[in-house]
Amino acid sequence: MRVGFFGGTFDPPHKGHLAVARAAADRFALDKVLMAPVGLQPLKQEHGPSASFEDRLQMVRLTAAHDVRLEASDVDAPLTGQKPNYTLDTLTLLHAMLGAETQLFAIIGADSFRQFARWHKPLQLLEKAEWIVAARPGEEFSSGWGALEADFPEAELAPVRHRIHFLTEPDQDISATQLRHELQRGVVSSEWLLPEVAAYIREQQLYRV
Repeated sequence: MRVGFFGGTFDPPHKGHLAVARAAADRFALDKVLMAPVGLQPLKQEHGPSASFEDRLQMVRLTAAHDVRLEASDVDAPLTGQKPNYTLDTLTLLHAMLGAETQLFAIIGADSFRQFARWHKPLQLLEKAEWIVAARPGEEFSSGWGALEADFPEAELAPVRHRIHFLTEPDQDISATQLRHELQRGVVSSEWLLPEVAAYIREQQLYRV
């Protein structure tokens, strides 16, 4: 089985996330894509009002319902003591859960790829899964490689370069930061949000200052 792990804050999940998940499943023949909101992302700064893990997981469930290959997952749920969720630990857990016969693909955006050298044990991450890097329209991937090449010698990168794949199909150019700013002002637009997610945000009065 070929399984994608699509982690992130999903704060909130939007049409761009759905487009990336579907495009990755199509391009790499994934049987399933686990969409997993993260409890505490190590490299993320506070960005004002945000939704709880439970609310984000519920919004991801509403999003995943649009494609039978997608599944909401709590595998990256908050840890005790406000500990950060490291992707290496999550991938290790998934390997144990899914079994040795499962081929695991991790899905990230190009903005995250540019910071990949700062992630916890990045070379081990590249050994744990194949990586699918999704770009916004017109975005370049070279800066991500530049950061890795600056921190690691080619002798260490060469064995894992083939495990990074680039996905250019999604054409949704959505800024999560701008979306949250609009939500703080009470603007819940269906332009970027699925109708079910927009309705949930209204009902729960999320992101209001």
